[in-house]
Amino acid sequence: MSKPACTHLDQIKNVTPSGKGCKECLETGDTWVHLRMCLSCGHVGCCDSSKNKHARAHNAQTHHPIIQSVEPGEDWRWCYTDEVYL
Repeated sequence: MSKPACTHLDQIKNVTPSGKGCKECLETGDTWVHLRMCLSCGHVGCCDSSKNKHARAHNAQTHHPIIQSVEPGEDWRWCYTDEVYL
């Protein structure tokens, strides 16, 4: 069986992270578990294990499809739209 393909690789850009933590959590003084960076614009948001799930909320608002983990030692990407790891 072939691995499901991502159809959004053309939307990956050379981005600069929006900050050293979750943008929204830093603005409200909240906490997060892990961080994810949008590869379309550089927005850094908290993961689905965090109570606020700002990375997923960013995807829902902007439809930017691909995130990358920014956790030390992690080297993976995820496409929300195609639901596949890259």
